[in-house]
Amino acid sequence: MSEMYRVPLSIQISRRFLRLFFKSLFRLLGKVELIGLENIPDHNRYLIVFNHVSLVEVPFITAFWPGIIEIIGAAAVWERGFQALIAKMWSGIKVDRTQYDRDVFKQVERVLAAERPLMISPEGGRSHQPGLRRGKPGVAYILDKTNVVVVPVGVVGNTMDFLTKGLQLKKPPIQMIVGEPFVVPPLEGRGKERRLNRQRNTDIIMARLAALLPEDYRGVYVDYEKILAGEYEKVTFAAPE
Repeated sequence: MSEMYRVPLSIQISRRFLRLFFKSLFRLLGKVELIGLENIPDHNRYLIVFNHVSLVEVPFITAFWPGIIEIIGAAAVWERGFQALIAKMWSGIKVDRTQYDRDVFKQVERVLAAERPLMISPEGGRSHQPGLRRGKPGVAYILDKTNVVVVPVGVVGNTMDFLTKGLQLKKPPIQMIVGEPFVVPPLEGRGKERRLNRQRNTDIIMARLAALLPEDYRGVYVDYEKILAGEYEKVTFAAPE
């Protein structure tokens, strides 16, 4: 049996400090609006997915979420100056986007088995602009192995000019929109068929996320309604002009 997932006391303390710091910072810089908090499950076996535009979403969501969230993020973040400082203070699961790492998925399973919510960006990194990019199948792989529910979280107003406008005392709006929890269909088939179904499940997740966002934030999931209606073969996943 794998070792139970535990968070060191020093990290627990630094996380509480970071939550307080960022909550105060976001309220100082902008107009914070929290929508759909009633959709957060009353248990902790869930995976949070969000639209990843900039450096804003992770501290924003973790600061205003009712409880502590575990995070899976790119290993490169732990090597980027101020980002690295924050990442080390919060701790989390490092993932190398360029390769499959079995140990990462073992850590994920331990986190969710310990009933600690986990947050992941299905896009695999920042888009640097509001439009969603095609989600990667890793998130569906995790769900297949752990059997937890998905909680979609849309963030609006999360471009880097939030910080610019905030420092200029313009108080830009920023929203966190929590959607209803859901489960993806069980994966069927083997080999290529299973891989295709894994991508399909990822696209269902992204469609549920797109449904929370304004049109100019939906990117390649502009036809999200077709995915949710089961008309998957009619979707081209082309970003709007």
